[in-house]
Amino acid sequence: MEISSLALFRGIPPEECGEMMALGCVRTADFEKGAVLFRTGDVTGEFGVLLSGEVHVESGDLWGNRVILHSIPAGHAFAETYALCGVPMMADVIAVQPSRVLFIRLAALLDEANSAQPWYPKLLRNLTLLFARKNLAWSGRVFCLSAKGIRSRVMMYLSAQAAQAGSTEFSIPFDRQQLADYLNVERSALSKELGRMQKEGILTFRKNHFQLHRTIER
Repeated sequence: MEISSLALFRGIPPEECGEMMALGCVRTADFEKGAVLFRTGDVTGEFGVLLSGEVHVESGDLWGNRVILHSIPAGHAFAETYALCGVPMMADVIAVQPSRVLFIRLAALLDEANSAQPWYPKLLRNLTLLFARKNLAWSGRVFCLSAKGIRSRVMMYLSAQAAQAGSTEFSIPFDRQQLADYLNVERSALSKELGRMQKEGILTFRKNHFQLHRTIER
């Protein structure tokens, strides 16, 4: 993915992007599957934009239990709130596929000395949209977890995925264990519920590919 195609740089011409890069506020890094990009407790002045691959934002406890908070696909940002506020990370960011990341030192870019640059207001606008979209993404998980029962959480999540895909047939970014972690349910219970839903004609699935079916009540 080209840097100029990222939503963060939308409306900023290549020559202005080049000026931003010349400030030394931007770097790229490659990570192997399983690599930890940020750990809980880290304080960072950088946030990441995923150029390729996939990363998960996860939380864990002292007993080794893990919960997937969010899946970050290519083109999307992570850790931007922590970079802006300078507070310790409350989650881990882990590469679940070989990934390339663009890291941006936010405070350096937003330095008052840069405020007269033509790219500055465009960057602020794009950052505002980025934060708004991330808030919507986090709200989606809250909606899922507020549902009572495994079936309700599954239907809430899959309905949201269908809406994003613009189709009742789509793939999700999780395997079965990851989906269970995201929905905060037991994997075996999730698998049984999905099996029941398939038998009832509500959906069909194969691994992480789903098709939803509208049923008619009689």
